[in-house]
Amino acid sequence: IADKREGIGICGWILVSASFLLVLITFPISIWACIKVVREYERAVVFRLGRILSKKAKGPGLILILPCTDTFIKVDLRTVTCNIPPQEILTKDAVTTQVDGVVYYRIHSAVSAVANVTDVHSATFLLAQTTLRNVLGTQSLAQLLAGREEIAHSIQTILDSATEHWGIKVSRVEIKEVRIPAAMQRAMAAEAEAAREARAKVVAAEGEMNSSKALKEASMVLAESPAGLQLRYLQTLTTLAAENNSTIVFPLPINMLENLGMKNRGG
Repeated sequence: IADKREGIGICGWILVSASFLLVLITFPISIWACIKVVREYERAVVFRLGRILSKKAKGPGLILILPCTDTFIKVDLRTVTCNIPPQEILTKDAVTTQVDGVVYYRIHSAVSAVANVTDVHSATFLLAQTTLRNVLGTQSLAQLLAGREEIAHSIQTILDSATEHWGIKVSRVEIKEVRIPAAMQRAMAAEAEAAREARAKVVAAEGEMNSSKALKEASMVLAESPAGLQLRYLQTLTTLAAENNSTIVFPLPINMLENLGMKNRGG
């Protein structure tokens, strides 16, 4: 809206004066046609002879309207929920996905919402659809799945900037669901399973390496103390005897087994 508005002219003032006189002549009957009620969450943009009466909308409460010369439009200031239907999007890495979302916005300037755009809600809905497609088209599938909050914040910033002169304030944008083709889901599941198996093998190999190092160190300690080896042997027998099993253990000195081996090689 232009900051400077021309006056209504002499003819306009004559019509306004005639309307005011008509109200005085027919008072108090005409007062019921002049008084309008604006709810707490609404604002009224008043037009006098086709021109906006004030830069600021009127309300809430009672407002006075002159018959024949004044008209008004009520604007709802409550937060509006805009559901974006599923959009088929080709991501940056050439993967076809379907993404839907929701936009929360409200009108903060009733005059701008009435005077600057034909249908503010339809315009915001179409702009949200286009912005969602444009922003997600520049992201890869991995970025889309991992960075929903950053993408939603980027969409909110773009929408808020584009709708500012419409009197719209975008408060929140959320991406509800990302649908991926079944074949792509199976491929991603196979890739994730293979990665988990590879990590499991690496962990198992590291465990075996650490275990072998520990056994090597233990064997070196036991080799320096034959009595320690015998105590470890007896401790193992105690552990086996404590369990309910049918295992029969015959302890034999290790030196005897070594002597038998030497005799067999000598014979």
